[in-house]
Amino acid sequence: MPPVLAIADAVALLHCGGVVAYPTEAVWGLGCDPADEAAVTRLLAIKQRPVGKGVILVADALEPLQGWIDLEALPASRRDAVLASWPGPNTWVVPAAAAAPRWITGDHDGIAVRISAHPGVAALCRAFGGPLVSTSANLAGEPPARSREQLDPRLLATIDGLVDGATGGLEQPTAIRIARDGSILRG
Repeated sequence: MPPVLAIADAVALLHCGGVVAYPTEAVWGLGCDPADEAAVTRLLAIKQRPVGKGVILVADALEPLQGWIDLEALPASRRDAVLASWPGPNTWVVPAAAAAPRWITGDHDGIAVRISAHPGVAALCRAFGGPLVSTSANLAGEPPARSREQLDPRLLATIDGLVDGATGGLEQPTAIRIARDGSILRG
């Protein structure tokens, strides 16, 4: 069982390439530093998820996502719709910035991003000083954990720690929509 961490300790681990579990809006997530290729590669190996699928980035505000996404590539009406939905449980696939690495985008030209209103997620991102990878804390193909008690022991054996707390109570993981047209990728 990995240690339960205070946010400051989780942040220290994240800055050193660690992978941590934390509660999000509906399910528990796994996170790491998106700028650390080795950390992202490790997180994907833990989940048994191919890099080609890409990952979600979560932040506490828009500013930390600068350099990762290119909102200016969207028509003004679509950009306004995305911005009006945040902070909140809304994940949007937004055009990736030119410098966004493949280990984040996968085989896509966009990045799924969310500015979270979940107090624990926002606090973790704020303390970290930037966005975090946010993918469900489960092995690929397995159901996501809705509580700390539901976290898979096989997954727990491979991560560096967890930040305790409660999910935000949503019934389903956040919807993922395409920013360019508003279409739903995951409902």
